[in-house]
Amino acid sequence: MSVLKKLASETALYGVSSIVGRFINYLLVPLHTYVFGKPSDLGPTVDLFAFVAVMNIVYTFGMETGFFRYATRTGDLKKYYNLTLTAVLGFGVVLSALVVLLAPNIVQWLNYPGKAHIIYWLAAIMFIDAVVAIPFARLRLERKAKRFVGIKLINIFAGIALNVFFLVFCRGISDGLFLRNLQPFVGLFFNPNWTVEYIFLANLIANSLFLFLMRDLFRDFSFSFDKPLFVELWRYSYPIMILGLIGMINTMTDRMFLKFLLPEGFYANRSAADALSIYGQCYKISMLVMLAIQSFKFAADPFFFSNAEDKNAPNLLALVQKWFIVVCVVLWVVLSLNNDLIGVLFLRKAIYREGLAVVPLLSMAHLFIGIYYNLAFWFKLSDRTNFGTLISGIGAVITIVLNVVLIPRFGYVGCAWAFLVSSVVMCVVCYLLGQRHYPVPYHLWSAAGYIGSAAVLIYLNSFIKISNLWVAVPFHGALCLLFLVGIVLVEGRELGLGRLLRKLP
Repeated sequence: MSVLKKLASETALYGVSSIVGRFINYLLVPLHTYVFGKPSDLGPTVDLFAFVAVMNIVYTFGMETGFFRYATRTGDLKKYYNLTLTAVLGFGVVLSALVVLLAPNIVQWLNYPGKAHIIYWLAAIMFIDAVVAIPFARLRLERKAKRFVGIKLINIFAGIALNVFFLVFCRGISDGLFLRNLQPFVGLFFNPNWTVEYIFLANLIANSLFLFLMRDLFRDFSFSFDKPLFVELWRYSYPIMILGLIGMINTMTDRMFLKFLLPEGFYANRSAADALSIYGQCYKISMLVMLAIQSFKFAADPFFFSNAEDKNAPNLLALVQKWFIVVCVVLWVVLSLNNDLIGVLFLRKAIYREGLAVVPLLSMAHLFIGIYYNLAFWFKLSDRTNFGTLISGIGAVITIVLNVVLIPRFGYVGCAWAFLVSSVVMCVVCYLLGQRHYPVPYHLWSAAGYIGSAAVLIYLNSFIKISNLWVAVPFHGALCLLFLVGIVLVEGRELGLGRLLRKLP
């Protein structure tokens, strides 16, 4: 259990940046939904940040995982740091140049005329994200979690501050709401005709801080390219890129398809752009489960690659998977049962709360994505990364087909179901293949019990309608506490509950 505690402590530390960052970003949801009164005004943020998420996978083309694998296997961190960063830098320059050239076509395809300047900014954002990916991976491998977290938090707080500065302070002055004497100064750099642009500009400025905060990691870098070594690294890494790309497309397909497949008039008095924005804002709420996964991923990559040669690695994978599921199921229950409170706190306008029904489904889908991420270690540790491409490809096909079939019938609820079904199928296929090539003694009954009991609780609670929050919040809190007590009673021995009770006076 000492090894597990070490992983848990590192996950918790990485979780500071993820959870604090996401919580602070949640504060932007009410800001954005207040500033942009029409949901369609926020549509570009959903579409274009989905585009960025997909392209970030292409920019690094799996080199992060390749760096972890080869640096830990050979012990030569410096050589693989220089090689992977050289490759990512060169590829990033080419890709960003292509994005800039294709900017007019991209905005035309997405139906955002006159917004090509946003695509130019996104090209810079994606390049910076790619450039800092390998230095961040190095910090994780060197177990410098505190510095990793510190840099991430500075970026997060800078992004929040810039959003408030542009959307509240500068716009308020420009509109004459306050400090009118500063209008000439603000007019030098603030364009009152820009609206959603300032969300992207704030992101670009905040990301640029990475280059300054990590300057020593770039001074320590020297361009290096060894063709035979790169080809070996590429053979391992490119399936990871395809896996990540298909996986990201799998999670983004719903938002890519919704606006185009939703029949006109499906939601009364709501356009397809409105529906996309409503779904996008509710999707952000479900991401709390994904935070646990991301925090775990930051710690787990270097942890498992460092322990790859340990004969006890399969048992360790099984134990980690069990407790990972326990934690994520608790988050899923808390998030789903308190949907009404979360909606009031973070979706300030009632129009956005229309989509809250998708939150439990999306949260469950994220849970299975996290389980899949853990299951996927078998093909990373056994150097069979091609299997990842196959599994993700199956998931992507299911997602695309189900979105095409379900969106015209069920709207954005169909998007949530497509994501969930795809995630479950990927888990099942990955488990079956893994048991054939890299057997791991997973705690299947434990996982089924926790996920099944949580699903039943959430389903039954959906029939209980309590309009008064003063009654609903304590009731849902009691249900969450009851579920948590049940886990403690079941896992009392492993949690050391007996030893704890014996120490009590």
